[in-house]
Amino acid sequence: MIENKKGILYLVSTHIGNPEDITLRALKVLKECDIILCEEFKPAGKFLRPLGIKKPLISINEHNEEEGTSDAIKELLSGKKLALISDAGSPLFSDPGNLLLQRCKKEGVKVSPLPGASSLIPALQMSGCAHDDFYFAGWLSPKTEEREQQLRTLKKRNEAMVIMETPYRLKQLLTSIDTVMHQRKVFLALDISGENEEFLEGTAQELLRLVEGAKKRNFVLILEKG
Repeated sequence: MIENKKGILYLVSTHIGNPEDITLRALKVLKECDIILCEEFKPAGKFLRPLGIKKPLISINEHNEEEGTSDAIKELLSGKKLALISDAGSPLFSDPGNLLLQRCKKEGVKVSPLPGASSLIPALQMSGCAHDDFYFAGWLSPKTEEREQQLRTLKKRNEAMVIMETPYRLKQLLTSIDTVMHQRKVFLALDISGENEEFLEGTAQELLRLVEGAKKRNFVLILEKG
């Protein structure tokens, strides 16, 4: 009896602002795979339609991660090639999908990550901190008291620090930084790779004045060395 060959899961990075950021390898994988795994159907369709790619979609998000993962594993164990995409940027980077990755490891399913667009490296490049040590602090607590306690802990570090957050919490984050690290220099990269790409520098208080009344924008925030 011939054993069924297991499939492969590709982690495919999408663009983060400019559609031309997509790589040739990512396009090839998306065109050749059997099924595309996405977070939400609407953003996935908006991304895939202009590329002329029409594939069956399976949604894996915070509301259905168990079910979506089980469906994906069944397809992978039957020999299918699946591609996991994010709404923007790299999959598994603050996105659902880690459960799927762990199940693939457990079941012996091959996983292949494709390099692609990232907001982290361009932000570090433009900040001037790319050649130094840096600490990735990631996403802080949405609760003010906990967030400020986290910042007090981070204040003790000597490296530049990268913080990422959802667009609608930028002002709250800057306010907390102003409270805890009043004179610390902050670098803000807004809408990297998009039409409205912008880079700002100053104290948190200065940046608060600049973004006051502005629409919500994707960002990466870097606290320069203390």
